[in-house]
Amino acid sequence: MPPGVHSEFSLKLPSQFNIAEEFVSRPAREHPQRVAIVGEPRAVSYGELAEEVNRVAGALLRSGVAPGDRVLISLPDSAQFIAAFFGAARIGAIAVPVNPLSRAPGFGHCLENSGAKIAIVHAASLPEFVPGLGTSEVTQLVILGEPADGSKLAIPASIETLAWSHWLTANADEIPLCPTAPADPAFFLYTSGSGGRPKGAVHRHQDMMYTSRGFAHGVLGIRPEDRMFSVSKLFFAYGLGNGMYFPLSIGAATILDPERPKAERAAAMIAKYRPTIFFSVPTFYAALLREAECGLSLDFSSVRLAVSAGETLPAEIFERFRKRFGLEILDGIGSTEMLHMFLSSRVGMAKAGSCGIEVPGCEAKILDENGGALSNGELGNLWVKGGGAFSEYWKLPELTAQTKQDDWVATNDKFTRDADGYYYYRGRADDMMKVAGMWVSPAEVENTLLGHPSVAEAAVVAHSNADGLLYPAAYVVLGQGIQASPNLGVEIRGWLRERLLGYKCPHEIHFLAELPKTATGKIQRFRLRDARP
Repeated sequence: MPPGVHSEFSLKLPSQFNIAEEFVSRPAREHPQRVAIVGEPRAVSYGELAEEVNRVAGALLRSGVAPGDRVLISLPDSAQFIAAFFGAARIGAIAVPVNPLSRAPGFGHCLENSGAKIAIVHAASLPEFVPGLGTSEVTQLVILGEPADGSKLAIPASIETLAWSHWLTANADEIPLCPTAPADPAFFLYTSGSGGRPKGAVHRHQDMMYTSRGFAHGVLGIRPEDRMFSVSKLFFAYGLGNGMYFPLSIGAATILDPERPKAERAAAMIAKYRPTIFFSVPTFYAALLREAECGLSLDFSSVRLAVSAGETLPAEIFERFRKRFGLEILDGIGSTEMLHMFLSSRVGMAKAGSCGIEVPGCEAKILDENGGALSNGELGNLWVKGGGAFSEYWKLPELTAQTKQDDWVATNDKFTRDADGYYYYRGRADDMMKVAGMWVSPAEVENTLLGHPSVAEAAVVAHSNADGLLYPAAYVVLGQGIQASPNLGVEIRGWLRERLLGYKCPHEIHFLAELPKTATGKIQRFRLRDARP
C-alpha cells in the first residue's frame, strides 16, 4: 500500500441506531437553517427536510405500515425521494427505491419480489408502473405529480390511490423513532440486472455509516461547505451515497437534478450551482469531453474532486480530462452488494487505468478458480470485504451463500494488482474470452480503441467462428461528424495491431449509433454477444 495511506478505522455504534436519526434528525438539530438540497426546483434546509421526513413517517403509520414492511419508492431525485426513504426508515420499515424510468417488466418484478405494501410513485412512471400492480401485494398507491397526458389508468380497484399532497398531513408532534439495531434491515437496492433479473440486496442501518466513514470521509475528505453533484441517480447505490447520505453525514449540500442525465443539462447545472465534488460514470465523462471538444461551455473551476465509478475509467479518458480541465478523475469500483466504493484512487496518487487501492475499512484479495491466492500481476477473481456489505439477497438464500462466504463477497470481476498495491479491472468474469488459449480482457482492448481519434465509445465481446472458436469483435460509436465506412474499419484494425498483440485485436469492427447500456450507464455486453450481426 502506498505510504501514508491507511485502510483501517474503528466504528462503534450504539445498540439502538436508526439512519433517519443519524442522517436527518441529528444534523437538523445542529444546523436547521443550513441548506441540505440546493436544487431543483428550490433550496431545502435541513430543518425543512427533517419536517418532511416526519410527515412521511406519520403518513406511513396512518397507512398501516409496520416495522419490516417494504415501501417501494419510484421517484426522481428530489426532496420527496429523500423524505420517503428516511420516513420509512424512521418507523422501522424498509425502503425499496427503484428506477423511475423502468419498464413494466422491471416494475412488476420489483413489486412482486419485494412484497411491498405501499408504493410511492411519480405520475410520469404510472403508464409502465400500473401493469405490475395486479400481482403485487400493494394496498395503497401514493402518486406525486399529475400524469402528463391526463389519461386514466387501470389501477386495480382493491388499491387505494392518494395524491402525495393529500396523503401527507402535518404531524403535531415528532413521530417516535423506531428503536432499530445497527444490523436490522433498512433498505433494499436492486442490482442493475445487466445479465439477468434484478436481485434485491438487503442493507442494514449500519451500512451507510461504514461507507460514509470509509469513502466519503476517509478518501474524499468531504467538508461541510461542499456542494456535491452526482450524475448517477439516487435509486442506484453509487448515486445514493453521492447525492444523499454522504452530504447529509457532514452537513454539506447536495445538488439534485430530477431530469435524465445529459451533457448539456449537466453543464448548465454545474454553471448554476457550482459544485465542489462531481460524481459520474466513465461513459458520461466521455460524453462531456466529446461535447466540450465540440464547443459546449463546460466550467469545472468550482470542482475540487471529480469521481468516477460504475465501470473502469479508460486511461485515455483520464488523460484527456486532466489535460482539458486540470482535474485527475478519482476512479474507483463499488457494487450494489458492497453499497459503495471498496477500491478507489487517492488525490494526487491516481494512476491512469487503475481504480486505486482499498478504501478504509475494506479488504480485497485476488484468487484463482480454486480459491488460491495469486501473485502481483496475475489475473484472477476479486473478493472484497467491508462493513457496508449486504446481508443477503432477498429470497435467494442459495445465491447469497454462493456470493458471500465468511463475510467475503465475490464480485464476479477479473482483476490484477501491481507491485505498488494498485488494482486494475480487467472485465466481468463472464466477459473475459480465451483466444488461442490466452485470456483477452475486453477492457484493455476498449481502452486502446478509445485512443483512436475517431472513436467516442467502444465495447468488445466474444464471437465464435464456424469452428466454434472464439475471437474478439468490437462495437464502436464514432465521434461527432465522423462517418462510418469499410475503410475506416480497416484503418482502426490496423491502428490496433500497432498497439496490441495480434490475438487481442478484434477481427471485426461494427459501427453503432449508440451502445446498449443499463440505466446506470454500464455497457450491456451480453446484448452485443446475443445480437451478433
